Amino acid sequence: MAKSQRQRGDSNEVQQRAVRAIYLAAPDQGQPRPYDDAQFPRDLQLHFVRALSGLQWKHLPIEKDQYGRREIHPTSICRIFRRWQAEGCFDAIFEGSVLKLHQDNRLDLTVMHGDGTTTAAKKGGDNIGFSGHKKLKGDKAVIFCDRGCNVIAPLVAAAGNRNESPLLRQALPHLTKIAHAVGLDLQGSIVSLDGVYDCPLNRQAIFNRGMVPNIPENPRGRKTRKRGRKQRFDPAIFEESFRTIERLFAWEDKFRRLLLRFERLSPVHYAFKTLAYTMINLRHYCRS
Repeated sequence: MAKSQRQRGDSNEVQQRAVRAIYLAAPDQGQPRPYDDAQFPRDLQLHFVRALSGLQWKHLPIEKDQYGRREIHPTSICRIFRRWQAEGCFDAIFEGSVLKLHQDNRLDLTVMHGDGTTTAAKKGGDNIGFSGHKKLKGDKAVIFCDRGCNVIAPLVAAAGNRNESPLLRQALPHLTKIAHAVGLDLQGSIVSLDGVYDCPLNRQAIFNRGMVPNIPENPRGRKTRKRGRKQRFDPAIFEESFRTIERLFAWEDKFRRLLLRFERLSPVHYAFKTLAYTMINLRHYCRS
């Protein structure tokens, strides 16, 4: 009883964080913005438009009044975006989307698929490295989704020259943290991953959190099979990744701002990624 009450309290806290992030207050100085909408702030709409279209700040579709005055200056939109990113508002909105999907029973957590994606960098910046496998310079991120292509964990990013296998052990605590905050039950869930994540540390990290790994054994150039007990692996579950996590990456490519990394500061780029994953999670409600 105490555990269920604690989970409900955590869910309410996540919902309140998402509401506070959407209903952001006016700036500390100056007059309140007259174009704020109680349901969906115009600032947030323009941020979504930029992530989807890839337009520059000055080319955003900003409306004008009868006197030709713009409702907001592009510099103000950029400043608001940076302030929201620093305050963690986009992460709170993403957690609110996961909570909404959980409340409407749209999450299928019997199987979770995870994989890494690499983004090429147009310019220099922090957290960028050259990937010898992909033959490009950029960064990479590890994502988890359910069977319905819904993103259920925030991304864990690193430079392009980093190996993806250690990133999994950094992503799992974020997964369990958001699951505990939203109220998701991950006990017994199957975590399906690629062979690059096949190592004893990753399998042990998944087992310690009450989940079951489904990872194909990586021979790593061995000519003979590794001695010992054969690891559990279901090829049918692994084949689902081509219509779940790979489809999610294809949807991510629809956001032109994320096809290439233009931002020199990695937190700004990852904020746009978080917005994109939020829009992917809320696609069901957009259609209805």
